[in-house]
Amino acid sequence: MKQAVFLRLLCAGLALCLLTACAVRIEAPVPTGPESMPVEPEPAPVEPEPAPAEPDPAPAEPDPAPAEPEPAPAEPEPAPVEPEPAPAEPDPAPAEPDPAPAEPEPAPAEPDPAPAEPEPAPVEGRTFCVAIDPGHQRKGNSDPEPIGPGASQTKAKVASGTTGRFSGLKEYELTLTVSLLLRDELEARGYTVVMTRTDHDVDLSNAQRAQIAADAGADVLIRIHANGSEDPAVEGALTICMTKNNPYCPQLYAESRRLSDAVLDGLTAATGAKKRSVWETDTMSGINWASVPVTIVEMGFMTNEKEDLLMATADYQQKLACGMADGIDAYFAALN
Repeated sequence: MKQAVFLRLLCAGLALCLLTACAVRIEAPVPTGPESMPVEPEPAPVEPEPAPAEPDPAPAEPDPAPAEPEPAPAEPEPAPVEPEPAPAEPDPAPAEPDPAPAEPEPAPAEPDPAPAEPEPAPVEGRTFCVAIDPGHQRKGNSDPEPIGPGASQTKAKVASGTTGRFSGLKEYELTLTVSLLLRDELEARGYTVVMTRTDHDVDLSNAQRAQIAADAGADVLIRIHANGSEDPAVEGALTICMTKNNPYCPQLYAESRRLSDAVLDGLTAATGAKKRSVWETDTMSGINWASVPVTIVEMGFMTNEKEDLLMATADYQQKLACGMADGIDAYFAALN
């Protein structure tokens, strides 16, 4: 009886072990085939078998243990996947600065208008002040005055000038008429003009005329005259300035010579008159007293029939004025 109970318990235990082993085989494929096969033929030696039967389930227990750790290495694998998006984050960052260099590009476009500003300079040059001295006056003044500042040599303060041998026109009349036309022409071109006289009945020495130009802040002094000669065949226009060794105003030589050349070129081009030369001399008190670049314009010879009669006409007088204005334009244009 006891043996029967014992056998039943033993069989129940073996059955339990077999069920456990089957469960383990389902969880993890461990080769348990050889261990379950001898279970059926062993019932005869029932007494000795309980001892080995107990240890069989023990080795079956450890088998699932290695099966548990296998998912563990699978866990770390997603970990390296996480960091990969991290380097992807910085990529858009460098994309932000790209538009930044595009901003400065319009900057170089700004300076282009700056060089366009100097263009009006020639127009602003028209604001230069020109002093015009119509040579002579109705009544001359023979009182002496130094021919230059501090000079011991003297000359008459002012002469009445010559007379047209064929036209009968007085030089002081011709010079004022042309000077007024020159004033109008220069003002139309944008210059400021100062006249030393606007009528015939004045008493102004050559030194005083130069002082009027200085007091007005004139940039240049144009002294208008007509010429004469004992030889009636002599004709043509010329201008006069000081020499480079002038003892009174040598600092004005370079600009006075340039002004004389420019005005002579403009006058002869406009009138077709013969171009004589620029005469450099230190004997003219109207030049020696000057404090700004100065030239004396000898428009033509009133002792030459052709030139005398031409200078008496309104048309030629206008050409003289426009030609001198062209020369003054050229002089100031060269300053820019």
